[in-house]
Amino acid sequence: MKYNRDKKNKMGTALKLPIIDLSSPEKLSTSRLIRQACLDHGFFYLTNHGVSEELMEGVLIESRKLFSLPLDEKMVMARHGFRGYSPLYDEKLESSSTSIGDSKEMFTFGSSEGVLGQLYPNKWPLEELLPLWRPTMECYYKNVMDVGKKLFGLVALALNLEENYFEQVGAFNDQAAVVRLLRYSGESNSSGEETCGASAHSDFGMITLLATDGVAGLQVCRDKDKEPKVWEDVAGIKGTFVVNIGDLMERWTNGLFRSLLDLRSTLHRVVSVGKERFSVAVFVDPDPNCVVECLESCCSETSPPKFPPVRARDYFHERFSQTLASYSGSD
Repeated sequence: MKYNRDKKNKMGTALKLPIIDLSSPEKLSTSRLIRQACLDHGFFYLTNHGVSEELMEGVLIESRKLFSLPLDEKMVMARHGFRGYSPLYDEKLESSSTSIGDSKEMFTFGSSEGVLGQLYPNKWPLEELLPLWRPTMECYYKNVMDVGKKLFGLVALALNLEENYFEQVGAFNDQAAVVRLLRYSGESNSSGEETCGASAHSDFGMITLLATDGVAGLQVCRDKDKEPKVWEDVAGIKGTFVVNIGDLMERWTNGLFRSLLDLRSTLHRVVSVGKERFSVAVFVDPDPNCVVECLESCCSETSPPKFPPVRARDYFHERFSQTLASYSGSD
């Protein structure tokens, strides 16, 4: 049984990631640190980002409350489009070796403003059930968006671009970022198939900011072609975000930021460590109408663009149709 065969190898060696101080007044030196982190790992820690530990803990507390509701109450908020509740095994990533999907529950929400907020309205739990839930989540969204904008200014500088480059190309015309609350069951599959909380994958968008409850399980693989794969543990550091680049940023940078041979950003997964695990991922995605094409600072005659231009909307439709069991092209 593959699960048992791999079990002794599930917990990898600890990976020491760079720690980036977002409060540093030295923008150019900070941007150089970000550039090196994205070249070497595609992952880094972000500290002194301005989101209080109290608010981060409050989000995790409210998340636990939501996932502890009876399934029928959660299914009232079932995902339609890209927002709402997704039950266990709803997501089956391309690399999954199981037929039933990953052992995690998810709840996704975004901004209530703009075109996307109207097309994909959020599904909130009833106030009488969770009175602090919505205000806590909306406060968190606003705070993390402020972090994202500041971080992307530094990413632009790291790519030898103007600080407001991504705003200029329309990446933030509409608030496309979403927050995904995650509960990993921590249980193995009784059928004997190998299961993961999240199978090996790369994120689809620009950048992901992750907060965790401190339970282990997140791993990265920096060389996807090495067999057997070497998985390295990424520990949670209280009060920090774990940041990783996504596939669209890989396309923008022509594979410069954490290039892999299949031109996908750094492979990562979540393995079970025998206990529940909660995390909060913020996917900073571009406006659906934004065209992602190779940056001039990332190509040359000897290194031509590896990807054709793609509209963000089309890219996401293609990727979600491969991973979400309940996804349809009309979402």
